[in-house]
Amino acid sequence: MRIAPASRGDRQAGARTFRSPAAVAVWWVWLAFAVANLIDLAVQGRDHTSAVAAAVLVLITGVIYVTALRPRVVADDAGLTVVNPLRGHRIGWACVAKVDVAELLRVHCEWDRGDGGRGSKTVHAWGIHYSRRRAFAAEARARRTAARRSVPGLPGAAGRGYGYAAAPPATTESEAQKIAGLLDELAATARHDAARAADAAAIGPDGVSQAAAASSPPRASWSPPAIAALALPALLLLVVLLV
Repeated sequence: MRIAPASRGDRQAGARTFRSPAAVAVWWVWLAFAVANLIDLAVQGRDHTSAVAAAVLVLITGVIYVTALRPRVVADDAGLTVVNPLRGHRIGWACVAKVDVAELLRVHCEWDRGDGGRGSKTVHAWGIHYSRRRAFAAEARARRTAARRSVPGLPGAAGRGYGYAAAPPATTESEAQKIAGLLDELAATARHDAARAADAAAIGPDGVSQAAAASSPPRASWSPPAIAALALPALLLLVVLLV
C-alpha cells in the first residue's frame, strides 16, 4: 500500500490519494490481456462462441474495474472521500472519531443528530486491505531475525554488528497501519480545530457555523459509471446468449 500520485485536480485541492498499487497493477495487466484477446476475436472470430467469449471478457473487465481500479481513499482539507466499488462516502473530518484497520481500513464516524443524541456509523474502505494473519507472521519473522542478529555466532549475526537489528521490511499490513495512523492524526487535528471554531462561534460566508457543517453525518452515493460498468456488459452477455 502506498500514497498514489494525486491527479492535477487533487494537487490543486491539496488532496492525497491512498490506494493499493497491487490492485492497480492487476487492472492494467488484465486490461492489456482483454484488449489483446478482443482484437484477436475481432480478427479471427466469426461464430457465436467468439461473441460469447468477447462478452465475457467485457464483463470481467467491468468487474475488475470496479473492484481493483476504483477503490481508494482521498484525504483533503475538508475530510475524507472513501471510494468503494459501487458507492462513495464523503466524511467531514470532525465526523471522524477513529480510523483503524481490520481486514479493511475502517472509518468510525460519530456526529450530533440535533436532538441531543449521537449518531454513529462505520465506513469500510475497499482500497486499503489488512490481514491480521500476515501481520502476525511478519512480526514473528522480524522478532526471530532480530534475535539471531543479537547473538554472536548464530547465522545472520556475522558482519551485522552485535546487538544490531535491522528494521523489518515494509509490508502491505505495515503500510495500511501507517495510513490509518496518519488519517487518525488528521481527524484528531480537525476535531481540535472544530472545537476551537465552535468556541469562537465561527460563521462561514453562507451563514452556517463551520463546526456544525463539519460534524454533519457522512454522505453516501451510488456511482452510475460503476453500475453501468457491470450492468451493460451483463446485459450484453445476456443478449448474446439468447440470440
